[in-house]
Amino acid sequence: MRDAYHEELDAIGDNLVEMARFVGSAIGRATTAMLDADLKLAEAVIAADDKVDEMHRSLENAAIALLARQQPVATDLRIVVTSLRMSADLERCGDLAQHVAKVARLRYPDSAVPRELSATILEMGQLAQRLMAKATEVLITKDVDLAMQLEQDDDEMDSLHRTLFGHLLDDRWHHGIETAVDVTLLGRYYERFADHAVSIARRMVYLVTGEHADEFLPEPEATV
Repeated sequence: MRDAYHEELDAIGDNLVEMARFVGSAIGRATTAMLDADLKLAEAVIAADDKVDEMHRSLENAAIALLARQQPVATDLRIVVTSLRMSADLERCGDLAQHVAKVARLRYPDSAVPRELSATILEMGQLAQRLMAKATEVLITKDVDLAMQLEQDDDEMDSLHRTLFGHLLDDRWHHGIETAVDVTLLGRYYERFADHAVSIARRMVYLVTGEHADEFLPEPEATV
């Protein structure tokens, strides 16, 4: 009986890894669809979000059933509850990838991104994929040190986000309000995707140590 119980716990972890890999791929494909004005790819990403939603519901149902049948305590309870929260983060990442693809579809046959911002958006998309790949590795290895690295990696996304806003606020911006809105939304989608990847890593720190990630971060340097 206990072997079956732990197999169910392991299955929840495996499902989280599958979700993380799926949404990491989705944000990359959505970025390509947007920059290349690829309508077929955008539609595929939009449709694929149904699978993310289904994986989320399946994991949620499995976790709730496990709670009801086994009434886990201590570490096992922490695993189930934290997994539910991670699944919600991943489901939201799927939504954000879909949002990017919907911008691509909306502006087809044009690209939603001005040529001079393509490199920045591409970099944001690639960084989002790398962050999720690292979060996936954290889910597999439960490596606390690796999990804490995502906190610093996210700073790069924040910097890219600020770069976008620098262009939007520049007096030389000549692409109009509609494009400005598109770029603003896209920047927000990538930033939030990265935030959810970091959230997954922080939850793993708590899962492994029982302590919140903030307790592992270095104290800020005193200013004079």
